[in-house]
Amino acid sequence: MLGVELSPLRRSLLELLKSPASATQLAAALDLPRQRVNYHVRALEQAGLVELVEERQRRGCVERVLRARPGRAVDAGVQDQFAATHLVSVASDVAREVDRMSSAAASAGKRLLTFTVETTVRFGAPGDVHEFTSDLAEAVRQIALKYDTESGRPYRVVAMGHPGVSDER
Repeated sequence: MLGVELSPLRRSLLELLKSPASATQLAAALDLPRQRVNYHVRALEQAGLVELVEERQRRGCVERVLRARPGRAVDAGVQDQFAATHLVSVASDVAREVDRMSSAAASAGKRLLTFTVETTVRFGAPGDVHEFTSDLAEAVRQIALKYDTESGRPYRVVAMGHPGVSDER
């Protein structure tokens, strides 16, 4: 199983890259801009999780076809390489999305309905973080299944964690 620290998009790309594909093909499969997909594919390539299969001429450009490296498990070092970067990226995306929607709602004379859940957890051992994350993901999945309806308004739910700042100064 892939580590939770890899973004959902990168996990999806690795899954799709079990069969060789180009960034253009991946973008079409995920209905995302090619440039965004290519950025994440290159990060996976730099981490050694995907490899170049072939390069071919296509419409005056060189198309790179890649695949997930066979037998390559995502180890803790690779997971940690993406963890903080991914958290900051998701937090930035959420801030931009909420700011944009809040401005649009205010322009329409409406209020944007959001919610925040926040707490502090003190882990006794480093491994407890991973177990907590798995338990939290399963709990969120169960709650989402309970409330998710096809005709409902979609909400993005993001849970993040980072080391807290000590209250002692």
